[in-house]
Amino acid sequence: MTNTKLPELIALERIIELGAGWLDARVACEVSVPHGGTYPVYVITLGNPSPDVPAVGYFGGVHGLERIGAGVVIAYLQSLVMRLQWDSTLRRQLESVRLVFMPIVNPGGMALGTRANPNGVDLMRNAPVEAREAVPFLVGGQRISSGLPWYRGARNKIMEIENQAVCEVVKAELLSRNFSLSVDCHSGFGSTDRIWFPYAHTRAPIAHLAEMHALKSIFVQSHSHHRYIIEPQSLQYLAHGDVWDYLYLQASDHAQRIFLPLTLEMGSWLWVKKNPRQLFSRHGIFNPLIEHRQQRVLRQHQLLLDFLSRAACGHHLWLPSAETRAQQHVQALQDWY
Repeated sequence: MTNTKLPELIALERIIELGAGWLDARVACEVSVPHGGTYPVYVITLGNPSPDVPAVGYFGGVHGLERIGAGVVIAYLQSLVMRLQWDSTLRRQLESVRLVFMPIVNPGGMALGTRANPNGVDLMRNAPVEAREAVPFLVGGQRISSGLPWYRGARNKIMEIENQAVCEVVKAELLSRNFSLSVDCHSGFGSTDRIWFPYAHTRAPIAHLAEMHALKSIFVQSHSHHRYIIEPQSLQYLAHGDVWDYLYLQASDHAQRIFLPLTLEMGSWLWVKKNPRQLFSRHGIFNPLIEHRQQRVLRQHQLLLDFLSRAACGHHLWLPSAETRAQQHVQALQDWY
């Protein structure tokens, strides 16, 4: 039995219906909620399926309390479906890129109003990656109890079914290509919107630091009034079990392939500052509760998500060449490390 009372899931299924001529949709797995039914985890793809073209993955709803992350991804998917009816430029663009969406990775946690999944596991602390340096107590991931936040799951147990689905989709759709990007939409850290990239388990720079710096450069050049802080997550805190660290390390087994995973961390403290009553609501700490602010958040991040699809299409125009890569790497070290 599928419980249809989750608004985000209703909206997503409606978009799938509207885009039936353009989208391919499947259920990657199903998640059961005690006394609450079963929820599907959808994977939606559009664009060119050829492995010769680049791909972008859009993920949301990994933490059930952070509903705005799922909302941002769903809003972008809806925009694409509506534009495909009349936008000839978008149709041509999709001939040279593959777009992959998992807007609600953790529907069980969303239905329960919890950060973790129905098993009490924080999906962003659940991958088999151990931090190489000290992590903050609890926040960095813990195995003490599923009754406490940031629970990693039992030692030596396979990843949760939601993470298995994410990894299978990423490996099949993104890591199989010579170039791919992803963005995972979250909320709740600070009062500024941040774009993080690996690593979370170590302060060491990633192998593709030059490529990440080049991506930042073209974003800043083309969006001069943006309000994001772009940085490695390790500048803020380290953590065990980060799924994007795990997948980036998997991608590194193929030296000729480039995978650049990003995390959008929307600064929810600003919403609380403007509406302090939100502090008395679990959802209010992580989501804008006033409708006009929610609409503004949904609008303002569409530029970023659309930029990533365009950057993937034109990656051969901005990726560092053999002659400039060392210089980009040095500049990135100066900026971030």
